[in-house]
Amino acid sequence: MAAVQVAASLSCGQPREAPRELSPEQDDGFRRLSARLRALQPEDSAVSRMEIHLLFDQLISENYSEDGGVAPEDVSALLVRACQLVPLNQNHLVSKVSQLIHHLLNRLQVVVDEQNLDFLLTYTISAIQQCSSWTHMEILQALAALVYCNGSKCQKYLPDLLGKSGLLTKLSDLGHPDPEVRRAAVHCMANLCLSVPGQPYLEESYQHVCFQAFLTILQSPRSSDMDDITFCMLLQNALKGIQSLLNGGKMRLTQTEHLGALLAVLKKAMFHGLPGLNIEMPAVLYPAPLPQYDGRSPAKPQQPEPSAARLSANKKKKHKVKPKKSQQGEKEEEEESRGEMEAAPGLSAGMCGENTWCSSPPGQSLPAGAGREASSPFASSSWKGVSSSESDYSDAEGGMQGKVRWYQAKVRQGALACFLSTIKSIEKKVLYGYWSAFVPDTPELGSPQSVSLMTLTLKDPSPKTRACALQVLSAILEGSKQFLSVAEDTSDHKRAFTPFSVTIASSIRELHRCLLLALVAESSSQTLTQIIKCLANLVSNAPYNRLKLSLLTKVWNHIKPYIRHKDVNVRVSSLTLLGAIVSTHAPLPEVQLLLQQPCSSGLSSSSSATPHLSTPDSWKKVPPGPFLEDASVGTPKGSSEPCWLIRLCISTVVLPREDSCSGSDGGSALGSTYEPSPMRLEALQVLANLARGYFSMAQQYLMELGEVICKCMAEANSSIQLHGMKLLEELGTGLIQQYKPDSNTAPDQRVPVCLVVMFWTAMLNGPLPRALQSSEHPTLQASACDALSSILPEAFSSLPNDKQILCITMLLGLNDSKNHLVKAATSRALGVYVLFPCLRQDVIFVADTANAILMSLQDKSLNVRAKAAWSLGNLTDTLIANMDMPDPSFQDEFSGLLLLKMLQSAIQASTDKDKVKSNAVRALGNLLHFLQPSHIERPRFAETIEEAIQALISTVVNEAAMKVRWNACYAMGNVFKNPALPLGTAPWTSQAYKALTSVVMSCKNFKVRIRSAAALSVPGRRAQYGSLEQFAQIWNALVTALQKSEDTADFLEFKYCASLQTHICQALLHLLSLASTSDLPCIQETLKLNGDMIRSYILQFLKSGAEGDGPGAAHTPQERAQTVRAALQHVCGVQAPAGDTAKGVVVAFLDAVMTAHCDFSGGPEALLGPADQ
Repeated sequence: MAAVQVAASLSCGQPREAPRELSPEQDDGFRRLSARLRALQPEDSAVSRMEIHLLFDQLISENYSEDGGVAPEDVSALLVRACQLVPLNQNHLVSKVSQLIHHLLNRLQVVVDEQNLDFLLTYTISAIQQCSSWTHMEILQALAALVYCNGSKCQKYLPDLLGKSGLLTKLSDLGHPDPEVRRAAVHCMANLCLSVPGQPYLEESYQHVCFQAFLTILQSPRSSDMDDITFCMLLQNALKGIQSLLNGGKMRLTQTEHLGALLAVLKKAMFHGLPGLNIEMPAVLYPAPLPQYDGRSPAKPQQPEPSAARLSANKKKKHKVKPKKSQQGEKEEEEESRGEMEAAPGLSAGMCGENTWCSSPPGQSLPAGAGREASSPFASSSWKGVSSSESDYSDAEGGMQGKVRWYQAKVRQGALACFLSTIKSIEKKVLYGYWSAFVPDTPELGSPQSVSLMTLTLKDPSPKTRACALQVLSAILEGSKQFLSVAEDTSDHKRAFTPFSVTIASSIRELHRCLLLALVAESSSQTLTQIIKCLANLVSNAPYNRLKLSLLTKVWNHIKPYIRHKDVNVRVSSLTLLGAIVSTHAPLPEVQLLLQQPCSSGLSSSSSATPHLSTPDSWKKVPPGPFLEDASVGTPKGSSEPCWLIRLCISTVVLPREDSCSGSDGGSALGSTYEPSPMRLEALQVLANLARGYFSMAQQYLMELGEVICKCMAEANSSIQLHGMKLLEELGTGLIQQYKPDSNTAPDQRVPVCLVVMFWTAMLNGPLPRALQSSEHPTLQASACDALSSILPEAFSSLPNDKQILCITMLLGLNDSKNHLVKAATSRALGVYVLFPCLRQDVIFVADTANAILMSLQDKSLNVRAKAAWSLGNLTDTLIANMDMPDPSFQDEFSGLLLLKMLQSAIQASTDKDKVKSNAVRALGNLLHFLQPSHIERPRFAETIEEAIQALISTVVNEAAMKVRWNACYAMGNVFKNPALPLGTAPWTSQAYKALTSVVMSCKNFKVRIRSAAALSVPGRRAQYGSLEQFAQIWNALVTALQKSEDTADFLEFKYCASLQTHICQALLHLLSLASTSDLPCIQETLKLNGDMIRSYILQFLKSGAEGDGPGAAHTPQERAQTVRAALQHVCGVQAPAGDTAKGVVVAFLDAVMTAHCDFSGGPEALLGPADQ
């Protein structure tokens, strides 16, 4: 009845392994029978047919080992010879040779080579066409075995198999009278759809034929002539076929009808045979934000099961047999159906890789419509002894009924696996249109709960099906942050309709409720792990800042007991969930309160569903370190009690594990006294998350965490070292954030600089220098460089001199590393150090850093060049900062040759990728601003300056990334600030102004327009704007830009409209304050045409708040009014020739603006500056 399946260990399309050594008995048996078969000659006699028949029986009954070991080419040659001996008019022999093909390929796990495959496929196809219908079942089994993992080699046979009148097309039709043959034909189609990496796949037309056939089968009800088990196997094959099309064939469900039809049948199959549930689905699901029809039929009456029988079923030890491998997942013999419950295909690989549900606990059986009773995960450890081949039913469940339930569970698992493949093959924005069909929503009063993935999680009797459903739900939740961000229920909505935001918020609440119910009720450790992982995915994506409080509190209190679970996977996933809670939208006031709870809060429970914990005091047994006595210095005044989560994580990392948790820690090293590595790594990750989001908590443990980092760095495990280094970087970053000018931390709540110095001194005296020198671990070196760059600048200046030199020397030395990770991290760290106030006036250090960065800019790695360009931008910021110092010695001592090299490297980098270019143009602007007259006068600089400005101009006008163009406009403004450059007279002046005016009028991105308008208002003298025509072009461009300041096709740009209008108005007033007599006629013409428009925007500019974001922007109303007043005073002072009306028009315009503003603000004093008042 069943066809063949190659074991999962066989890698399709990969080079075949060398044959294993055969035992003498196997060797003799196979070789002897093969030799006898080769010696036979085809004869049409009864004796010959009997001899062939007996020989086939011997080959089938031979006791081959499970591993096989027979050379695949020998098996293929034997099968070819066997077919040559059997004419197609001998039905019985054809049936027997088909059984032989099926058996040998299955038992010996062989994929037939291409040469022999051609002959065997031709033979089997001809056999189906010519032999009696009663042989078709065995022939189709053989065909399925042959095409398994050979689909790419069957291209020329596809018309005969899948064409309009193809064999498989006919035999799989719903009208075929034999249900077993129909199932076998569908199974062959599914095997043809299996992909082989690197090989061509089915043509699109054949993919469509197979997809429609599979879809039709899944949509059709069970016919009266088909038993339940055959129907389940038919559904399984159709589901596997669709899954193969989606996975290997990369089939895209672009049409809504196809996707909707598939999702409808998958939802129906997901609940196939679930006790107490029988749903009716529409033929197609359509995307909709609201719940859709999924009408339930009355549940079929189930045979009541005596409770005693269920109890004995749970206690009875199950049969263990060697699983029969088959090439298409259908070796459904009686002993296998009783002894094997495989993980759902497509799900097992990902899950078993994490050791999360490779073995199953004894199955639970539910009466119709009943839920599972909660049982303690710690009540029994019997699950540890259950192998992965044990089923979810036992003999006591009543023979055939239990077998049918097992097959129905396999259908549900197959549907979930197919759904997971569907999720991966469509865009998330398309998937979320079907959110309400698979994710629960809070039911209305009196209405039943909608049928969803949570229905399976809560009610399915098979732990593997529950785990599959949870993995699918996790896949839906993964990356859903943007979709869920619309949820909002912080206020009570009393409206005639329910907003979409409230609907999504309701769904999020229901997900929390159902997952926490499942957490309490689950008794399988593997499924428990999946529940916790699903919760972590939900927590990472839900917008808790827009939801009512208590959701995270409930999750927090439910998960705390599982931190000390016996199963290491449960413990690790529990810490992952806690890490997600402290990471989401940090800092949240609700989480802040949870972290301040006493250690014992929620850690013990009388419920049988929660694990028993050891006393929390055991977490406090951290031995005092050499500098823990000073930790109290970092505790802010009035701080609350210590954070129990930090204490737990510290103890997990550094303390020996307790015996109560060691029973199932298979992942720990033999003889290790610590918790398993995954547990310790997750604890370090939680500490890093706490340092990032809740530093006020972490700072109370600063010195203790420093000791934890030192212990981690002293270990041999490189992963522990890396996570320890990441924790150090997060702590350093938290300290830097506290001391930023815009920090919300009160000065008396900051960690004192003296304690920060003590902390970093301990780090530099510890294993940090050793990590920086560990060339055999470049990733650790790079992480150590990142950590070293997170030193607080105020603390660095207070470090001992030898420690400062150590840091600088290490970084400059590592910049020569051959590893691109180390070089990139070093370049970035140098870019941080060059901004330190205590280092930026050190000419030697700045010069050494510049040389190191210029060398990195030539690296082959894009990442290294991007980091080096960022550092070059920082270094040039330092040059500009030093220009403002009263002591000019830095400018005088800085090497002109090095400055020229920096200019040339920045010019070259400005033609690189966008990641490099954006900072290269920033550096160009700073360097051109920094140039002194002594540099500009040198002939060797002239050509380079011209190239640099041309590079900026081309970057401004080219269609590069908006960030690059923004930086280029900013750089151009910096160039205009250098009075030594011949702006206004140089040939490049007109090109620069033309580029900026083009951008301010037409660029799609308003932030780039804003920056170009700001650059146009930088020159401080009329001569720098060039000729009369040039000035007029700039003026007219700004007026046009003001007219278009609200024209955009992207609604996201509207929020920058006010800022753009402010900068354009400032630029216009700046030009008026510099205009000469000859410029006024042009301005007069513009005012005649657009005076009202300009006046309205300037009045709006005077009334609005602080919209300017650039240097020199007028922020206060008085400053803005003073800008208008200065322009009016300048124009009034211009000497106009007799009879010229331009001056009078401009003065009248400005005077009208001032009068209108004065009337609006309530008095003439509104236009007075502080000095006037």
